Amino acid sequence: MFELSLLCPEDRVEDLSDALDALDALSVSVEDADAQTEAEQALFGEPGMPPPREGWQRSRIVALFVAREGAEEAQRLLQAQEFFAGCEVLGIAPVADQDWVRLTQSQFAPVEITPDFWIVPTWHDLPPQARTSIRLDPGLAFGTGTHPTTRMCLRWIARQSGTQGLGRVLDYGCGSGILAIGAAKHGAVDIDAVDIDPAAVESTRLNAQANGVQLHAGLPEQAQGLYQTVLANILATPLKVLAPLLCAHVAQGGHLVLAGILERQAEELQQAYAPWLRLEVADREDGWILMTAVR
Repeated sequence: MFELSLLCPEDRVEDLSDALDALDALSVSVEDADAQTEAEQALFGEPGMPPPREGWQRSRIVALFVAREGAEEAQRLLQAQEFFAGCEVLGIAPVADQDWVRLTQSQFAPVEITPDFWIVPTWHDLPPQARTSIRLDPGLAFGTGTHPTTRMCLRWIARQSGTQGLGRVLDYGCGSGILAIGAAKHGAVDIDAVDIDPAAVESTRLNAQANGVQLHAGLPEQAQGLYQTVLANILATPLKVLAPLLCAHVAQGGHLVLAGILERQAEELQQAYAPWLRLEVADREDGWILMTAVR
């Protein structure tokens, strides 16, 4: 395979990407041409905030082709277009053959939640100290155990199971189903895992089956009645919108567990939930916090 590399200003990225797609590129990627330099600029905003700009000032576009002839033909045709003005060809280079599956797998190692509770990809052996584990591979839905918000939720689940138990559990915005599966692994037996994304619902079902646990996965309307434990690892803005709905599902004496919240967002979440429950910060990791409340 061969890759064609181009340099272009912000306003030409979409035209070039569309053209490369029409020229049968296997893939088209866009990256900041000034990354790792003093000219690098942030493109994405913080969670819940609009992006500061729509594109990088200068972008490097890389298109992958099966053969050099395809890359050369694409280069020739693009240079003849009016929209190529201000753009530049950086070159055509062969792409070395690699075991892409092995390369991808090498980026995911077992994740320690507690000393005896681990998230382990299926291609890894279980750590000898893992008394409880979730077998989970990267997929279409969020939640592999590598993000601080997921780890904090799972730590809370592990701690709670050793005290008064989890009771009936709702995992709202379940993604891969990792929190619902973690609850099942720690003794919960009546679990609803819901998400607005059908792909996440299917992912949760498959992951639950692979881990030998029972749960009910479906769309949000499946959540009915009261739960002893309500989990929601989303982001601060949707968590504020969902405040009345989530609080309505928490049983007397039950727990609400929220994640996807930055440390600076703690007060606004407390204010949003104040009419129903008193949120407190229960855990912190890498700038993220876990907030909990008891009815």
